[in-house]
Amino acid sequence: MSNQGSGDIPSLSTMSDLGAVLPPGNGVLSPADRAGLVTILKDRLQYLAGQSSGYLESLSPQVKRRVTVLQELQSEHDELEAKFKEERAALEAKYQKLYDPLYSKRAEIVNGFLEVEPLKDEAPESNVASEEAEKGVPQFWLTAMKTNEILGMQITERDEAALKFLNDIKSSNLDENKGFVLEFYFNTNPYFKNPMLSKTYHMIEDDEPILERAVGTEIEWIPGKNLTTKVLKKKPKNGAKNTKPVTKTERCESFFNFFNPPQVPDDEDIDQDMAEELQDLMEQDYDIGSTIRDKIIPHAVSWFTGEALQGEDFEDEDEEGNEDDEDEDDEEAEEEDEEEDEEDDDEEEVHGRKHVVPAAKANAQTNSSGQQQGEQPPECKQQ
Repeated sequence: MSNQGSGDIPSLSTMSDLGAVLPPGNGVLSPADRAGLVTILKDRLQYLAGQSSGYLESLSPQVKRRVTVLQELQSEHDELEAKFKEERAALEAKYQKLYDPLYSKRAEIVNGFLEVEPLKDEAPESNVASEEAEKGVPQFWLTAMKTNEILGMQITERDEAALKFLNDIKSSNLDENKGFVLEFYFNTNPYFKNPMLSKTYHMIEDDEPILERAVGTEIEWIPGKNLTTKVLKKKPKNGAKNTKPVTKTERCESFFNFFNPPQVPDDEDIDQDMAEELQDLMEQDYDIGSTIRDKIIPHAVSWFTGEALQGEDFEDEDEEGNEDDEDEDDEEAEEEDEEEDEEDDDEEEVHGRKHVVPAAKANAQTNSSGQQQGEQPPECKQQ
């Protein structure tokens, strides 16, 4: 059956509409069908919410009066909550306008368009030294991003050469707060032609925001400079008719995969495991985007200097080390016990010993780029 995109799913309100999204037989629901089914059930539940279960009617008149007052209190609360959300949105918009001039001045200083006055205790620079001095703050955004643990895991050594040309990052909200846009501005560079790369997160506003889809800029790579792929060459076998090397292109790790986010397939049914994996990838992708919006952009200077790390939570490495030491002690004790048993038995047969393996620290870990470790493409080392 044909599936509708998640942004085009109609709001259905009757149980008979379930047949429109349920696949025939034992078919598997696609993500779009699942979204349609959720919409139908949600509408149905809203309809049922107004229906009486009979419990309230069974209450005594005294209890009914109390429940009526409670309902009035709840209504007052809901009205206040609606006003709070409205005022919060207005307050956020107000302060965003106050932030913008600060971000603009930061960009001017970082990119060398605005020079700052020397400090009082600073010795005056000679004309020659000032002419030779670097403009702005080199590698400002690259350093800020690398300092953050989530983003630092996404940036490879090859990415750094391109990210040195990054001169600013901006964010803005979509209409009605239905998502946000990230914009990455680059100086002219030898890697791609785009002066700006963007990433848009489209959200479904409900009690909690739900990610509908993410859309990234298609990067116009300069030939031979694509950082998201690597080229493998295979020499022909001896005696082969074709003596030219066979080349193969594969995807590999890169921060720039961020602009090619995971997508929900339109016409292909996927099973539950694939749907869950896709959901995890989309959540991890959103985690990266929200980190850039909420942490990196507003506090870029603190990430550049490293001061932002003071507020981050880190695991206690000593505790991990103690756990490993305890595992090693248990293993040594067990081996000693087995040796004593073998000596007491006076048998010539050699008994095998158990090998105690400590719990794997990286078991089933996933990285923030939206790909599971072990399944992600290998890091590019050469083009």
